Amino acid sequence: MLHAPQPQLKQQRRIMSSSSIAPAAPASSSILAPQYRATTFGMVALISLIAFEALAVAAAMPSVAEALDGLRLYALAFGGALATSVIGMTLAGRMCDQQGPARPLWLGLGSFLVGLLLAGLAPRMDVLIVGRLLQGVGIGAISVSLYVLVARTYPEALRPKVFAAFSAGWVVPSLIGPGLSGLIVQHLSWRWVFLIVPVLALPAAWLLLPALRSTHTSIRRDLEQRPVVRWAIGTALAALLLYVGGQLQGMQALAVMAAAVAALIFCARHLLPSGSLLLRRGLPSVIALRGIAASAFFGAEAFLPLLLQRERDLSPLWAGAALSLGALGWFSGSWLQGHQHFGWRRTHMLQAGTWLMLAGLLVSVLTLYPGVPLMLALAGWALTGLGMGLIYPSLSVLTLSLSAPHEQGANSSALQLSEGIAVASTLAISGSLFAATVGGNETSGYLLCFVVTLLLAGLATVVGRRIA
Repeated sequence: MLHAPQPQLKQQRRIMSSSSIAPAAPASSSILAPQYRATTFGMVALISLIAFEALAVAAAMPSVAEALDGLRLYALAFGGALATSVIGMTLAGRMCDQQGPARPLWLGLGSFLVGLLLAGLAPRMDVLIVGRLLQGVGIGAISVSLYVLVARTYPEALRPKVFAAFSAGWVVPSLIGPGLSGLIVQHLSWRWVFLIVPVLALPAAWLLLPALRSTHTSIRRDLEQRPVVRWAIGTALAALLLYVGGQLQGMQALAVMAAAVAALIFCARHLLPSGSLLLRRGLPSVIALRGIAASAFFGAEAFLPLLLQRERDLSPLWAGAALSLGALGWFSGSWLQGHQHFGWRRTHMLQAGTWLMLAGLLVSVLTLYPGVPLMLALAGWALTGLGMGLIYPSLSVLTLSLSAPHEQGANSSALQLSEGIAVASTLAISGSLFAATVGGNETSGYLLCFVVTLLLAGLATVVGRRIA
């Protein structure tokens, strides 16, 4: 059913409308209505803490590497968490379909908190990396569990607003996270970047207790049994290998990355819905588009601050502020898709988002040319964020609406698996291309990286038309 033709997709929509676990609600209800308020605040708080941790770690990692004499393992500290999140996503998706989102969310939260404590108290860099790997497993499990909790708790009419709130939960930390992390590192210690989050995460999770209790279901043993753990671990190891290969040079890098890509494709086809890698119409294209769009955006975001500092002589503070324009655009797009009254179909908003992202990236590339006003290029980045704000919530809504209730966990997991696998691959490949130009013509290195993201954005406009 995951690769169902169009008539079957319509049937899926009818299944969702008739048998969705989420209760019916009056049209006037909001996600802050009394019956939803605690759940909404709890979920958005957890999302915000995860976002803050991701951004804070990026800002604090140079100090961490210096303090623990771990520069050799610097790259792995980032790539490891992204890779192991695949395991958390896969296990959580399976558990959600079998017995509801409560247990995988608590297990994911436990892994996340233990990883934070281990990293914050780490005496050596290798211990910190183990903590980061545990954080990745926890983040993957939490993210999937929250998606399923949305499906089980909110009526379909309110889900776009919930996902808009999720996007806002990412945007706010992106505006203040790097600066706040810098203050913590400068005036306290880098360890508090990890240790402060558990103190805030537990109250946020407590707010979810009533909703989680109401969504518990008896264990289903009639679901198709697949060796998902094996494939998830294989995918995580392949992603790590790809990331490591991107740091090597010459033929050694090519050999390692080629092997990693082959392993990724082989394992990913067992984790993603059938037809996702082939971009089949309907749900497979929804899943694939999440990875393609995320790769285009985050692939550009990884190199834009470096470009602004080295080529446009901006300070780290102002380069970070420039990225905030993309976050503001993302928030605006998320708000628009959740509050629009123009009668736009979800697929139309998705297609508009992909074209806005492509146009924004094309304008952002102009940053490479000194004669182009910097504000014009930065306006392009804001436009890119606006497109992503339309794309992400729309994909989340479509995934739930095209899934039968007992498949919502697996498909929500696949949505995020697609992102994790695709972004890890894109960053490794782009990083390898850029590394080859370091010490020479770095401008061509930036251009190659942007070409990769532009090709992905162009592909996104094509795939976006295959959803309807």
